[in-house]
Amino acid sequence: MGRLSGKVALVTGATRGIGKGIACALAEQGATVYVTGRTVGAGSHALPGSLEETVAEVEARGGRGVAVALDLFDDAQIAAAFERVARDEGRLDILVNNAMTIPESMTQRTGFWEKPLAEEWSIWDSGLRAAYVAAWHGARIMVPQGSGLIAALSGYVGVTYTYDVVFGTTKTATDRMMRDMGHELRGTGVSAVSLWQGFTYTERAIENLKTVPGMAGQLNSAAGSSPEFPGRVVAALAMDPAVADKSGGTFINAELAAEYGVTDKDGRVVPSLRESRGVPLWGAGDTTWSRR
Repeated sequence: MGRLSGKVALVTGATRGIGKGIACALAEQGATVYVTGRTVGAGSHALPGSLEETVAEVEARGGRGVAVALDLFDDAQIAAAFERVARDEGRLDILVNNAMTIPESMTQRTGFWEKPLAEEWSIWDSGLRAAYVAAWHGARIMVPQGSGLIAALSGYVGVTYTYDVVFGTTKTATDRMMRDMGHELRGTGVSAVSLWQGFTYTERAIENLKTVPGMAGQLNSAAGSSPEFPGRVVAALAMDPAVADKSGGTFINAELAAEYGVTDKDGRVVPSLRESRGVPLWGAGDTTWSRR
């Protein structure tokens, strides 16, 4: 039995990419994983990946998978997903807010004033607003049970320009949101963290390497990781009895991996890009800042 056997997780955007990797890593430790996303069946999206395929992989890894079709632009659907978890499981131990819409305009090399407002604003609405709504519902299950972990996926883009104004603004706000959630969750047994993930070889990233002008030259393949790497870090956090000491902080996944002895699925050590990409603004606790 894995160390997360009996634990229940919900991962947003788990049809493919990092979300799928996180779901699979948690499943390897025996967790029940509610896999959420918009692509239900195989072959119904331009990119590979679907809820049914992720659930199959979760169960092959030793966990239990539950597929939940979820559009993060619909608050009622978010509420229904958490109501289902509370009704069917009676608990929620891990919430990973991973999903974020990546419109075509985000990677276009044009000024923000030249991009469609509605398309750009969908980054914020899915990556921050929906994450807040999900955390609100998740905390209403976790706080009464006196335990839980809320993790949000962010990145070096929180302090370093990457691609797009709204993209960077969304990730910076994610870090601050988790800091303040950590503050308000003090003493409840629930922890909130923001996790900086570097370049990840997701299905979309691989496609972008082929099609987005200049992208291949900007990426350091030696520093990239598989989509499963951040999931291994999340699992390590969820298994850490002292995870509350990290609540409210923003952490580089590669550095947490080194702390916990976690490697990528091929055994490779993923390097921190602290020196070249930037340093998290928020350390753990109420007002501490990480040292630059």
